[in-house]
Amino acid sequence: MTLSPLHSAASPANQIDHSYLACVAGEPSGDMLAASVLAGMKQISSTSRVTTRGVGGPKMIAEGFDALWPMETLAVRGYVEAIKQLPAILKLRKALLHELLQNRPSAYLGIDAPDFNLGVERKLKSEGIPTIHFISPSIWAWRGERIHKIKQSVDRMLCIFPFEAAIYQEVGMEATYVGHPLASTIPLVPDIATARNKLSIGSEKALVAVLPGSRQSEIDLIGPRFFDAIELMYKSYGSDVEFIIPIATPALKSKIELMADQVRQRLSSIQIHLINGQASLALEACDVVLIASGTATLEAALWKKPMVISYVVPRLTAWIMKKQGYLPYVGLPNILAREFVVPELLQDDATPEALAHATLNWLDESEKVRSLKNRFTEMHHTLNLPTGKLVAEVIADVIHA
Repeated sequence: MTLSPLHSAASPANQIDHSYLACVAGEPSGDMLAASVLAGMKQISSTSRVTTRGVGGPKMIAEGFDALWPMETLAVRGYVEAIKQLPAILKLRKALLHELLQNRPSAYLGIDAPDFNLGVERKLKSEGIPTIHFISPSIWAWRGERIHKIKQSVDRMLCIFPFEAAIYQEVGMEATYVGHPLASTIPLVPDIATARNKLSIGSEKALVAVLPGSRQSEIDLIGPRFFDAIELMYKSYGSDVEFIIPIATPALKSKIELMADQVRQRLSSIQIHLINGQASLALEACDVVLIASGTATLEAALWKKPMVISYVVPRLTAWIMKKQGYLPYVGLPNILAREFVVPELLQDDATPEALAHATLNWLDESEKVRSLKNRFTEMHHTLNLPTGKLVAEVIADVIHA
């Protein structure tokens, strides 16, 4: 039994008789990246009228994307979580391939989600459909042997970090560094006062932003530790510190509100500001960040914020990743800097006590913070390219080749 699309691209009302780009994004960060590409396509005459459809989220839809399937099915992280979701993922893959081979796109753009997209791309490439992959899998961090399978799947690789393109070019693949779209949306100098004013938060107290992740599994595993750390930070710093927690999706709201209320019941005077979304505004407004590893850590770096990166995954997932990993760090700011410029507390090291201590340390290290901000400013300049437009230009080259 296949998973039917929300509507068929082949129905009379949607019959495709011109160029179209099939696109798949599998999680909120991919939705954001793809939306920047769709916006870039509108700036190029040869792609401005190209139809885009496939699997995507609300930001892509806002740019005119036709979501045949929502992206939630693919929004999983880690081996254990993926196994649980595997039947639904396989159904979606089968239905997507059926749709794309019935209505052949001019090209296919896979946004991240390599475990899903590379398999789809390999099949489409074998059928003569050009394939583009935006965001290189982390072959420089773990499982480097994947590059040979990637070459069988991808015609053009688009890289968001400057050191990646050369890795693909060495094996004869076409690869282009296009910068990171986040870098062009975040100003070089944050306006902390304005951000706090928008959030109705005063400037006289230290503000700690806490970002526990965007998935249920992340909140389940690391959320309790983060909230215990909040409690310890308040007990240590007192009323001179406040906390802001952006809730990534509506599905997480009740769980995060419950954990926050439990802390408030024990500490009646603590100020915990819960906001819906607006993670970027919270990062701009804060003094320091306690954050789950992921794309948001790069956003925090682009906002020039000192941070503590943490992550907790099921033990089996952690064991597999450790066996296959090459780098000593997992956080994007450290990976780009090629050193531990910010602390990482992972798995058993992510105790509430350690998280609280490492986070508060930044508030007492003004010279260290100044040096870190300079480092992050250099990083910002390196990543700040017109990414959406550069990706759109590659799409135009492929479609009209």
